[in-house]
Amino acid sequence: MVKPNKILKGLTKLSLAAAISLTLSVPALAQPTLLVADAYVDVVKGKTIKDVAIVIKGNQITQVTQQAKIPTDNDYKLIDLSGKTLLPGVMDMHVHLSGDAEDNFLASQNYSIPRQTVKAVKNAEKTLMAGFTTVRDLGASGYAVIATRDGINAGEIAGPRIWAVGHPISITGGHCDDNFSAPEKKSKSQGVADGPWAVRAKVRENIKYGANAIKVCATGGVFSKGTKVGVQQLTYEEIKSAVDEAHIRGLVVASHAHGTSGIKESIRAGIDSIEHCSFMDDEAINMAVKAGTYLSCDIYNTEYTLAFGAANGVPEANINKEKLVSQAQRDSFRKAVRAGANMVFGSDAAIYPHGDNGKQFSRMVTFGMTPAQALQAATINSAALLKQDNLGQIKAGFLADIIAVDGDPLSNISLMENVSFVMKDGQVYKQ
Repeated sequence: MVKPNKILKGLTKLSLAAAISLTLSVPALAQPTLLVADAYVDVVKGKTIKDVAIVIKGNQITQVTQQAKIPTDNDYKLIDLSGKTLLPGVMDMHVHLSGDAEDNFLASQNYSIPRQTVKAVKNAEKTLMAGFTTVRDLGASGYAVIATRDGINAGEIAGPRIWAVGHPISITGGHCDDNFSAPEKKSKSQGVADGPWAVRAKVRENIKYGANAIKVCATGGVFSKGTKVGVQQLTYEEIKSAVDEAHIRGLVVASHAHGTSGIKESIRAGIDSIEHCSFMDDEAINMAVKAGTYLSCDIYNTEYTLAFGAANGVPEANINKEKLVSQAQRDSFRKAVRAGANMVFGSDAAIYPHGDNGKQFSRMVTFGMTPAQALQAATINSAALLKQDNLGQIKAGFLADIIAVDGDPLSNISLMENVSFVMKDGQVYKQ
């Protein structure tokens, strides 16, 4: 490959540190940025393209070409990433930014909303530095993550682009309710709703306070008290009411569903994505394929829970539920991939430490995906789920969310665990 300093003679060449400083301080209409590297991944084609030069104006990619084709009479800020492979910023469709896996499990149930918001601010930055420039947060108390999102959008703190659901919707005593408090405290989660119209009201309340996505808890879960992971909780009518209300308002809806009946009823109700998908029979998978429902399977975090859960204070009953679902979920993942289902990257960060999101890529490959499919799940598929046509690709007209790794991730997907460069919206956040 021809070296950038030969083909770009006459351009303004900056060290990466200087590029970061200028990118963060210069107005969007100022000097365009030229980013050069050994290669980039075309996630649509699933191929690594050698020799790349990308022109960025403001927060948008305006040109993707080869280095020799860039005119030398333009005054660019040059970011030289020779030796690296570029990818679009990756996306995680299932995180909980306001919680930390390392904290004592029961003690963390009583964290105040301000404390959870501080956690979310910290974890948003860790997530961005791991290369995840877009996430969907699927549940936090007190609108903590919505506040964090708004702070990111205002330029006050660093973090990924966030879709946040506010309070996940649950039946009384179900997964996503507060079942750890004593009965006399009469404590319940703010997302509890029983009956279709109550569910509609809760969707409206979440939207009122800033939610730009919705989540329902259709079955029991691993980390709740007194629920069985395979048992359906919300009825079809309740799920359908959430879907109808959210879709009228233009929001995408996720369904927490481990059990087979809850998965099927969610698909019938028109849910956009199924989370966890632990017990999927052939009929459920075929239904998802036919309906175009996206599946989000968190197949890495079980390793962390089984290794460190007890030390972190996770009760034995919850660890036993994790043992029940872990292999079944991976088997369902493998079958869904083979069936050609729509798959997105969803890790359930907070069940394992934030910033380790990239570790799931290698497990997705181990359990049935090609490296290209794993990257597509975290880019073009996730963008399609969110209905965003300017995210998930390195392509002219798309937002300038670009990351880099040292090597070719299509040959070694584990490289996604060590992202060395992060740009979001045309701003450089990590060297």
